[in-house]
Amino acid sequence: MRFRSASSARLSACQSGAMHRIIALFSDAIIKNSSMHLPQHFNPAEHFAPEHTYLNTATVGLPCRATLRAMQDDIAGWQGGTLNPLLYDEVINRCRALFADLLDVSADWVAVGNQVSPFVSLLAQSLPPGARVLAVDNDFTSVLFPFLVRESALTLDLVVLEDIPARLAAGKPYDWVVFSAVQSADGAVADLAAISQQAQAQGTRIMLDATHALSWLAIQPQHWDILICGAYKWLLAPRGTGFMALRPALMADIKPLMANWYGGEAIWNSIYGAPLRLAAAARRYDISPAWLPWVGTLPALALITELGTRAIGAHNIALANTLRHALGLAESASAIVSLQQEGVAEKLRAANIAASVRAGAARLSFHLYNTEADVERVLRAL
Repeated sequence: MRFRSASSARLSACQSGAMHRIIALFSDAIIKNSSMHLPQHFNPAEHFAPEHTYLNTATVGLPCRATLRAMQDDIAGWQGGTLNPLLYDEVINRCRALFADLLDVSADWVAVGNQVSPFVSLLAQSLPPGARVLAVDNDFTSVLFPFLVRESALTLDLVVLEDIPARLAAGKPYDWVVFSAVQSADGAVADLAAISQQAQAQGTRIMLDATHALSWLAIQPQHWDILICGAYKWLLAPRGTGFMALRPALMADIKPLMANWYGGEAIWNSIYGAPLRLAAAARRYDISPAWLPWVGTLPALALITELGTRAIGAHNIALANTLRHALGLAESASAIVSLQQEGVAEKLRAANIAASVRAGAARLSFHLYNTEADVERVLRAL
């Protein structure tokens, strides 16, 4: 197994099992990153209960204990026939408010849904014929497919992620640039500041998929015009909840193509008959919610917002860079480590370490429930 950036001596140590050299590097990296931790009062074991080393948040996040308790209580109420459907509105609106807090915007900018692609499709289907869109080649297909469906009506240019600022600066006019803040395949982090600066200079709008970023990567309101996020990964929610935030000025152009009773101005007075009476705020884009997942989403968002993006990001990135440092790889601003070397996935699996394989590489993702001990287990496995 060969790590491309590692020296031959370090490779020899890895291949021969001389772990003392790797552990020394590991210890040095921990000392280097020792100030980058979550609050001292935070104990992962009090909130999470993984049965083994879990480095697969980029596939699905683990639920906190509060999420499990809330969902179990709700299931018991469902079983006993004591649920009041009207009370879910409060739960969902609290989730909406917490999500808005993460973005530092008004809750009136936020719509709730279930996955990323329906919200992306709202934009794709609302663009007029001839609109010019710049996107990232090999981005997640929930970002790309809604625009490719309209490929005959739109001009869609695909570039690699790092070329977006230069392509925008070249002066070719684009109406929208659409991309993931953090790439699913390998954890590459977009230069949000450079992209937003060039987009604003050119009059280009930004649609940002923040599914792999929100909770640990700092995203500012000036970095996007529409932001979409699936909550079941880094926000630790059950699968089936998601959000879209958009600037109010865009609501005149983005059609509520999935209009339904839950997007009504007065929800429970919008369940029968004409006329169309959608909410004035972004709630008009709400997708009728599956109640149980939202019950589990609320405690997850409460934990994320309590700890804060800065602390979570420092923790996650420090662990990822500790691993990179020990393997002789360059540091990165990403919480995701991608290892392309042959045999890595098999060795992790044999050591009962949960990770994933994407685009031919082992993908390891670090989050709240991970510690330095998980990094050491990976090094021993490799």
